[in-house]
Amino acid sequence: MNLNHKTIFITGGASGIGRECVAAYLCAGARVGVLDRDENALNELKTQFGGDELLTLQGDVRQKEDIKTAIEQTVTAFGSLHVIHNNAGIASPSKPLDQTSDDEWDSLFEINLKSVYYTTKYGLEYLKQTRGNILNTSSMVGEIGQENHAAYVAAKGGMNALTKAMALDYAPFGIRVNAVCPAGVWTPMLRKWAGEQPNANEIEQYLDDIHPLGDCPEGDVIADVAVFLVSDAARFVTGCIMPVSGGAELGYRR
Repeated sequence: MNLNHKTIFITGGASGIGRECVAAYLCAGARVGVLDRDENALNELKTQFGGDELLTLQGDVRQKEDIKTAIEQTVTAFGSLHVIHNNAGIASPSKPLDQTSDDEWDSLFEINLKSVYYTTKYGLEYLKQTRGNILNTSSMVGEIGQENHAAYVAAKGGMNALTKAMALDYAPFGIRVNAVCPAGVWTPMLRKWAGEQPNANEIEQYLDDIHPLGDCPEGDVIADVAVFLVSDAARFVTGCIMPVSGGAELGYRR
């Protein structure tokens, strides 16, 4: 799973699962352009990893010009583009559909799903040149559902369906498209989510219990699978909705 001479562009890569993926990609030899709206987190990322193989770019995935510019800057810096990793996402609001506001619905879909449209629109021609691939960070809830998260479940279900459609559309160009699907993973976003739940004092035990293989993991378990899916080792894998969930999809336990 060598990523030497590969250029990866990742959204939402300054914290959480994205940060773990950036670390794993760099360790595997890739050059990585990171787009994130959190300037402080980007600065911390640059301080920790530094070097000529990392490019940090501040921007908002809801803004198509930010994505277009960031992809162009990544290609200018590294000379090519082999992978687009659509990782940016939010999980709020924790509400059923009828309690979700217009702004909450729009913001979640713009960040979690429409950003994939923008990265593909502005990055596809570069991927055609390298016969590269696209990886989407999805969620098991897009496959199995989750109560009180209607908008989030809808967006991740849409991402899973979109992954399959894109895999078919871009296979003639040798471009693979896959999704990685965690269940629970301890990230700053999950910590925020946990605090929003009506049973916040019980949520940590719940998140441990839903993973048959063990406790709720850190983001490195997702990053390891991401490295595989974007590498040449997965050269005949496309349209895959890959669970990395410790078996959680085999049945959430209450």
